[in-house]
Amino acid sequence: MRIDVLGTVRALRDDGSPLELGGPRHREVLARLVAAEGRLVTTDTLVDDLWADPPARAVGALRTFVAALRRALEPDRPPRTPPRTIVTEGPGYVLRLPREDVDVHRFEDALTRARNDPAAVSDLGAALTAWRGPAYADVPGSAWALRERNRLEELRLTGVELRAGILLDAGDGADLVAELGAHVAEHPWREPAWGLLARALHRAGRQADALATLRRARTMLVDRLGLDPGPGLRQVETEILTGATPAWTGAGARLGPRTTVDLARTLALAGGDALVHSRRDRLAAIQAAERTGDLRLTARVIGAYDVPAIWSRADDPGQSRAVVAAAERTLSALGPDGPADLRARLLATVAVESRSAGLAEAELKHARQAAREAEALARDLADPALLAFALNGVFLQSFPRPGLAAARDRIGAEILDLATRHDLPNFAVLARLIRLQSASALGHLDTAAAHAAAAEQLAVTTEAPLVSVLTAWFRARATAARSTEPGGPAVATAAAQYRAAEDALRTAGMPGLHRGLFPLALLGLRLLHGRSAPTDPHLDWGPYHPWAQPHVLLAEARVEEARTALARAPEPPHDHMQEAMWCLTAHAAVRLDDRETAARAAAALRDAGEEEAGAGSGMLTLGPVRQYLASLNHNTVGT
Repeated sequence: MRIDVLGTVRALRDDGSPLELGGPRHREVLARLVAAEGRLVTTDTLVDDLWADPPARAVGALRTFVAALRRALEPDRPPRTPPRTIVTEGPGYVLRLPREDVDVHRFEDALTRARNDPAAVSDLGAALTAWRGPAYADVPGSAWALRERNRLEELRLTGVELRAGILLDAGDGADLVAELGAHVAEHPWREPAWGLLARALHRAGRQADALATLRRARTMLVDRLGLDPGPGLRQVETEILTGATPAWTGAGARLGPRTTVDLARTLALAGGDALVHSRRDRLAAIQAAERTGDLRLTARVIGAYDVPAIWSRADDPGQSRAVVAAAERTLSALGPDGPADLRARLLATVAVESRSAGLAEAELKHARQAAREAEALARDLADPALLAFALNGVFLQSFPRPGLAAARDRIGAEILDLATRHDLPNFAVLARLIRLQSASALGHLDTAAAHAAAAEQLAVTTEAPLVSVLTAWFRARATAARSTEPGGPAVATAAAQYRAAEDALRTAGMPGLHRGLFPLALLGLRLLHGRSAPTDPHLDWGPYHPWAQPHVLLAEARVEEARTALARAPEPPHDHMQEAMWCLTAHAAVRLDDRETAARAAAALRDAGEEEAGAGSGMLTLGPVRQYLASLNHNTVGT
């Protein structure tokens, strides 16, 4: 007997006649055991894989399927003798068949032998011809089958290219032109396949066609995916032009390093219009990669945009959601056994991009988990750049509650150490800005100023003009804080510095940061000096409106409207400004004698007493949190 899954699932007797396996669930159970490659599959796993929402009697149904399969696969087994093919072992089942009796195992073994010994190429060719269609073709809706189907399809394509490369290296392969032409037409994103087709054309004496093929490859890669040809294709072209015999560079050759996403990453660091364009180009590249159906290409394109991110509010929440969705789809298709480096980059991307305000708690929890998984994978891989990117995600997910500035400073310190030891200048800038924010939050202005100066110095060599925009805001924030000290700068001086910083930020290409920041800074400056909120109707409070509105209404003596606005204000989002929003809530609650709201604010701020409100942004301050807590404690006495 043998079992085939490279196509529809079937079992055949020695004479080639089919065995009746039963219905779709019976075949899926058999297929799932084949995919385990002789390892135990627990009953719980089988139930979860067979049913998205298992019925109450799922285990009983599974046992019925297994019993029917045993009768079909061993029709001559005497009664009351133990089964030999599907064996009960511990808490589940194991399929016991020699590897040569299962087509997918024969294929994988032939591929491994050909990789190690080119003389085994004929066995690989035979194994490739055994494919009758997509693996597990009649198990279309199961997540496990989708992962296996994608994995095996990638191996099949690799096998086609490996066989062609071995034949061409051996001096054969002129007759591969038609086969490779069809292969390239069906999978135009596979750069090694273009090189193999060009080599086959050259071997057939068609040099002009070979060079035209390479030009078509370049055009297709650039126009559809934004990919410049990698070194493999360039080497083939050079060897054809010089008359040398082109050598195969391997079916696993990487795509060219210069991609649309690489360009987008470079533009993002430049800021302004370039930053806006980089986001557009990045999403287009991801969408193009997904259309190819190549999981690993898609994962590389999504994960290549490792632009250091300092702000916990996304500039384009819609695009961030689209990127996260693409990363999640790719992670699911790769499965838990997918390449660790690609999974780490996808998980880090989920963590970095899941930073928009308004996420549900379940989404925030998932993003924090993704950050931790990415960090663990990167540490295991000992990849400094990947770890720095993963820690960026950890940082952006480190705002679950107020009062965690010291923890964020430790993240920044580790990123700075990695960046310094491994020459990662862009992440060194990120680390300095994280540490600037943390020191600012803790009121350590001299330390924050030192990090600002170091970041500005790095920005000269990394060509990152956004840094000076951010540090200008920090210096305005420092001036605002010092304006409360005896002999300190005037309030007007601090306001003028905020205005200058606002003018620079307006064209920096960071709307998620820009909107509402200047009015909030002015409100903070006024609170520092015991003044009422600004009431200019032209001020755009942006995302901070719900928490600022009660103060504006109080400044206009509209007390009942202020009370209503305070009651409607939601819980602040978990971002750089959460301490500031809670302090605004607290201040309004005290002024309106809203003791219930005051108690909620006091509970939220209880761990942030050593920080300054809003200063964790590194860009403004509403003053020490302990002052707001003191007024809250006085207001809630007796409640």
